[in-house]
Amino acid sequence: MGIRMERCFIWTTFEDKTVPMENSMMFAEALRKNHVPLDLHIYEKGRHGIGLNDKPPFAHPHPWASDCLFWLKAQGFVK
Repeated sequence: MGIRMERCFIWTTFEDKTVPMENSMMFAEALRKNHVPLDLHIYEKGRHGIGLNDKPPFAHPHPWASDCLFWLKAQGFVK
């Protein structure tokens, strides 16, 4: 019995030195091959482990947060 994924939001950054963006791209490709809808975002700026309120140069939440909220609303997970 396998795990069934309905859909997935993935984001990464070009600058991440801990987990290369290629890992997210390979994950996205595996999802696509298995017909799992996904939303993949690759941002230029951002270190590994960015949270909702990161340190400068991002005095406000990184753009991934608003993109994820948009996606959650589009999926009907939040209003």
